[in-house]
Amino acid sequence: WEDNPAIRPGDIFANNQPTIGDVHNADVQTFVPIFWEDELIAWAGGVIHVMDIGASTPGGVPVGPTTRFDDGIDLHCMKIGERDELAAWHVKRVSMQNRAPGLWMLDEKTRLVGCHLIRDAVERLVLEEGADTVKGFMREVIEDGRRDFKSRVRGLLVPGRYRSPGFCEARFGDKPQMPKRGRRDLIMHGAYEAVVDEDGRWTTDLRGCSAWGWHPFNATPSAQQGMQWILFTQTLICNDKINDGAYYATDLLLTEGSWAHLGDAPCSSSFPWMPMFCTSTGYLRSLSRGLQARGYIEEIVSTFTVPGSVAQGGGMDQYGQLSGFMNFEVGAQGQGAKYLLDGLDWGAAVFNPEGDMGDVEMWELVMPMLYLGRRIKPYTGGAGRHRGGTSFESLFLVHGTQDFELENIGTGGMLTAPGLFGGYPGPSTYVHNVKGSDIFEQAADGKAYPVGDGGGEGLELEGYSGEHDLRSDPFTMMMPFEHGDLYLSSGRGGGGLGDPLLRSEEQVRSDVSERHLIERFAESAYGVGDRDGYRARRLERARPAAEWWSEQRQRILDGELIETVKVMFAESMRLTPEWAAEYRGFWDLPEDFDFGVVTPTVAVQTAEPGKVSPEESVAAFLEGAEAFQPPDQTDVPVTTKLTKDQLGEMLDEKLSRRSVHDIQSDIKDPDRFDKWVELLQERVDYDDPIVLPFGESLNIVRRRSDSELVIRTDSGADLCRWDENWKMHTVMFVRDTDELYQEIYPKLGHPDGEWQELREYYDPSSGQLLETEAVPPGYPVVHEFLPDIEGYYKGWLGRELPE
Repeated sequence: WEDNPAIRPGDIFANNQPTIGDVHNADVQTFVPIFWEDELIAWAGGVIHVMDIGASTPGGVPVGPTTRFDDGIDLHCMKIGERDELAAWHVKRVSMQNRAPGLWMLDEKTRLVGCHLIRDAVERLVLEEGADTVKGFMREVIEDGRRDFKSRVRGLLVPGRYRSPGFCEARFGDKPQMPKRGRRDLIMHGAYEAVVDEDGRWTTDLRGCSAWGWHPFNATPSAQQGMQWILFTQTLICNDKINDGAYYATDLLLTEGSWAHLGDAPCSSSFPWMPMFCTSTGYLRSLSRGLQARGYIEEIVSTFTVPGSVAQGGGMDQYGQLSGFMNFEVGAQGQGAKYLLDGLDWGAAVFNPEGDMGDVEMWELVMPMLYLGRRIKPYTGGAGRHRGGTSFESLFLVHGTQDFELENIGTGGMLTAPGLFGGYPGPSTYVHNVKGSDIFEQAADGKAYPVGDGGGEGLELEGYSGEHDLRSDPFTMMMPFEHGDLYLSSGRGGGGLGDPLLRSEEQVRSDVSERHLIERFAESAYGVGDRDGYRARRLERARPAAEWWSEQRQRILDGELIETVKVMFAESMRLTPEWAAEYRGFWDLPEDFDFGVVTPTVAVQTAEPGKVSPEESVAAFLEGAEAFQPPDQTDVPVTTKLTKDQLGEMLDEKLSRRSVHDIQSDIKDPDRFDKWVELLQERVDYDDPIVLPFGESLNIVRRRSDSELVIRTDSGADLCRWDENWKMHTVMFVRDTDELYQEIYPKLGHPDGEWQELREYYDPSSGQLLETEAVPPGYPVVHEFLPDIEGYYKGWLGRELPE
C-alpha cells in the first residue's frame, strides 16, 4: 500500500474485510493517515456497524450468506478519498450496493469527521511537544499498557487453567432458502480455555472448536481478536489507557479450519458474532472464578447474555423505498447475575458497554413497523441466589408495506447464557408471529388487543386470529410479511448465580409481583414453602457422578446420540488431535475411537489416534505451569481502607449499592486475599486452614489429619484431591426431557434434551446446588478451574503454602 496506491496526506481509506482486520463486513472502518513533515507518524481510525451491508439477504448481520461472495460490499483497505474528500465513485458505489444508502452516508461522514478530529488533535500535540517526543510517548504508553495488563492479572486472578465451553445451534436442514451445501442442522462447539501463568500472561485457547461450514457464522483470527478486546476492555482493563500494550501480554490459539478460524475456506463470515458470543461466555465465567478465589466479589458476574430474537429484514418500506434494517434494541438485554446483586435488567450487551435499546419513535422511522408494546418479558433471567437480569419483548405491527421480509435471530432452544456457582442458565426464547391478524378488526370494535405475549406460557398472542407461527428456531431465515401482520421480538436474560434456594422468599415474591418471574416457578425453581423438603428431594433423585459416567460411556460406544451432536464431536476430534485424546481419555474410549460420521468440511475423515486421561492432562499442565513476579516488580502499597469487617458486610449484602459502587471504582486493595480467606475461615465449621476459595460454598483446604489438599464443601464434605474434577466425586442430576426441564423453565424456554442436557451437581451432605452445566449429551464433565496453587503462593504471593 505504501507504493500502490500510495499513502499521502489527506487520503481516506476504508476497510471491512475480516481477513485483513475486522469482525464482519457490516463493521465498516475508516482510516486517515497522520503525517508530520512528510513522515507518516500515526493513523486515526473509526468503525461503525451499519444498518445494511448489501449482502444477499438484508440487514447488518445477514444470515443468508454461505460464501464470501454473498457477504455484501467489500472494502479491501481501499483508498476511497483524497485531499480529505470522499471520492464520487465511492459514494455512488455504496449508495447503489446497499439497501440503506442514506444511513450509510450518515455513518460514513461521522467516521470521517471523527478521524479528522483525532488527526487535528495529534497534529496540535506534535506542534507543541515535537514529533520525537510524541513518538516516544506512544511507545512508552504501549509498554505501560503491557505491564499494567499483566499487573492486573497478577493482582486479581489465580494462575491456572480455566475451561468453560459454549455452544451455538443452527437448524438449516429444513430451510429451502439455503443452498443444498448449507442445508443441515449443526451445533458449533466453542472449546473455550484460558491459561493464566508466568508474570500475568493470558492465553485464550480455542483449539477444539468444531469445523467451518456453509453458513454465515465463520470467524477469522481478526474477529476473534476483536471479541477478546471487547471482553478485556469491559473487565480487566476497563479503567486504563486502552492500547496495543495488552495485546503484547496475551496469546490467542486457534485451529485453522474450524469455525473460529476459517483459514482459506471460501465460506461466509457475515455473522460470526453468534458463536463468538456463545463461546465467550466462558471468558466471564473463568474470570469470575479467579476473582472469587482472590476475594474481589464486587466484580463477579455470571456471564454476558447472548442476544435473542433480533428483528432484521428488508423490502419496500413505508416510504415506498427499498430498505434494509436491523433493530439494535438488542443492545439492552438482561445481564448475568452478580455475586452481590441481581443482573442488570434490560440494559446490557456484550458488544455494547453502555446498554441502549433506543427510542421507539426513532426505530419506527427506519422500519415499516409500529410498536404495539415494549415491556418486561417474565422469567427471562436464570434462577439463582441472585437471578439473571430480565429482558423485554417488543410486539411489532407491520405497517405501510405489502412487500417486506423479516426473520427471527437467536430464537433457538439451547441455553446460551450459563449460570455460575449453582445458578441456572437464562431461559431460551422462541418465535411467535401472526400472519393475517385481526388487529384492525379488534381495534375497530374497541377491544383491548394484546400488546405482548407474556413469559412463554399462557401466550397472550393467542388472542389474535390469523396464522400463528409458533416454534423454537434459532434462525428462521427471511419470511414475507405485509400490512397487518404481527412480529414478536423476545429478548433473553442472563444466567443466575448461586443456588436458587438461597434466595430469600421475600425476593422471590417480589420477583413474581414485578413480572420478573412466572408464579409457578416460585415453588418449582425456588422451593418457596418447603426448602428443606426440596433439598431432600434433590438428594433422593440424585446419583453418584461415577455411576452416571458409566452409563453415558456405554451410550457413546453404542452411538446413541443424534447425528448433529456426533458430527460436532467428530469435527472437533478430527481437527484437533489433542482435544480428541482428552475426549477419549475422559470416557475411557479406545485410542482410535471416532464417531464414524461424515464431516462435510473436514478433509480428514478419521480422527488421529490418541488418548490422554484426566489425570495425565492435569499432571502435564501442572508440570509445565510457571508463575513468577517480573524482576522489576514493586509491591503495591495498601492505600484502600476496606477492612475485613466491611468485606463481611459486603458479602452479607448489607452495604448500599452506592458503597459497593465506590468499592468497585476504587483502587483494589492488594491484601484482599488474606482478608477474604480469614473471613471465610471464621464462617466455616472446621479448623483445617483454607488455602484457596474455590467457588461458592467450596474451598481447597489443608486437611490436618494427613496434610492433604482437598476440595471441601461448607457442609464439611471432602470431595476429592485439590487437582481433581470435584464434579466427578459428588452426586448429580440431569435434565434431558421436556418434563424435567419444565420444572424450572417455561414450556418455550428450554432446549430439546437430545441437543442439550442440563447437569446439576449437589453437595452430597446438604443438597446445596453447587454448579450447573448445560452441554450436549456425551460432552465430558468440564474441569472448569485447575489452579496452579504452588505457583500462586510461591510465584505471585512470594510465600509458602499454609501448613
